[in-house]
Amino acid sequence: MIGSLPPRYRISVDPVRCMECGRCIENCAYGVFSRDGDRIFVNSRNCTACHRCIACCPRDAISLEEHPCDYRSHPLWTREAREAIYNQARTGKIILAGMGNALDYPAIFDRLVLDACQVTNPSLDPLREPIEVTTHLGKKPASLDLRRREGGDVELRTRLTPNLRIETPIMIGHMSYGAISLNAHLSMARAAKETGTFMGTGEGGLHAALHPYQDRMIVQVASGRFGVNIDYLERGAAIEIKIGQGAKPGIGGHLPGEKVCADISRTRMIPEGSDAISPAPHHDIYSIEDLAQLVRGLKEATEWKKPVFVKIAAVHNVAAIAAGIARSPADAVVIDGFRGGTGAAPMVFRDHVGIPIEAAVASVDKKLRDQGIRNELSVIASGGIRGSADLAKAIALGADAVYIGTAALVAMGCRVCGNCYRGLCPWGIATQRPDLVARLNPDEASNQVANLIRAWTLELSELLGAAGINSIESLRGNRDRLRGYMLDEGLMQVLDVRGVGA
Repeated sequence: MIGSLPPRYRISVDPVRCMECGRCIENCAYGVFSRDGDRIFVNSRNCTACHRCIACCPRDAISLEEHPCDYRSHPLWTREAREAIYNQARTGKIILAGMGNALDYPAIFDRLVLDACQVTNPSLDPLREPIEVTTHLGKKPASLDLRRREGGDVELRTRLTPNLRIETPIMIGHMSYGAISLNAHLSMARAAKETGTFMGTGEGGLHAALHPYQDRMIVQVASGRFGVNIDYLERGAAIEIKIGQGAKPGIGGHLPGEKVCADISRTRMIPEGSDAISPAPHHDIYSIEDLAQLVRGLKEATEWKKPVFVKIAAVHNVAAIAAGIARSPADAVVIDGFRGGTGAAPMVFRDHVGIPIEAAVASVDKKLRDQGIRNELSVIASGGIRGSADLAKAIALGADAVYIGTAALVAMGCRVCGNCYRGLCPWGIATQRPDLVARLNPDEASNQVANLIRAWTLELSELLGAAGINSIESLRGNRDRLRGYMLDEGLMQVLDVRGVGA
């Protein structure tokens, strides 16, 4: 008999400060609190450390302690390893988890430092000098054919393909309606419109409430093809084909039937209450040629007016895959690193499959440059972008822009408790329960996400100015602006950066 496991968290209520208002009971979606006569009873075993009770307590009477009773320490048989075995011994099932990779891998971004100018190459002052952060995503011509007319005007003879113009190199990544609530989608869509950027729909279709923001939406075509029809494709400003994602490379997705309410049923175009299962492969894509055919088909369906992106997970042969995508009609590749978040994934995939976004972007950029086709494809980095420094470093490694996902959720109040797959998010983000969804105010949340994007953009301008650069174009792929610190030689070669002091 395995017996009870040590509690992960201990919730304590100060009886002196507690006024027994019951707000903790009302706000906890996991059943931690209940009323026992004239006092509050606590069941700490249900706690997920979502902090909702702490945030809502008017008297600051609630405190949380992590691992109050632990196992004997062991370097190999950690708490997580033992509990995974206990749980699978009981159930015989795959362990699910939310959010991104939770293992203690070093963050490569934290081992890279940015350059700054001083005397002979003076820095720029973003408050007094223009710093251009506007970005265009899509294919760029290798050269321009210009003809001068008799009157002196210049005529551009080169045919340009459609590009997305974003006022900041920050976009909001794809999170489906179903994985997150409609209020969360609305919040991010409004923020994207306010800040002149774009947001992904995820693979769950485009809810009618988001139609007013369709000019700022990138619609996704995933393996399940949920919600995909010509109306959906025409509404988006761009189209993204999802081949894989960083949190679970090589596998599909699963939205349980209990989450498929009437609204999600209409949006995804599946029966209410049925499981929404995305297969691992697209059943019409088994080669780069097949992928090129789908890209061409989507462009034909939308009269070649919209750029088409291809999203792939960061894996070991990511550079070769990206080179193949560059030779298709696709306009951009999205590379999702192993720290990318998710609503639900097998823990073994989330924590052990894939490679870091830093190495993936650097290898893709180098491969495309070596083959002379870098202009054929924009590169979008995704998976674990935590701040403006990560953004600047990703661009210096070769990205044109980044997607943020978890950061946008945190801006709305997410505590990264990792229980998204349970559908009980007390903050109204990763849930479809009407009473919980109502807790997220789209007006407030959209303002917070927009503020985050604006703040990162301002900091990026400051970093560019410090480096003596007045345009984001000059930072893209400029590894001379990076130095590695405490990185091994092999990784430095992959990143193509020199060590500090060099």
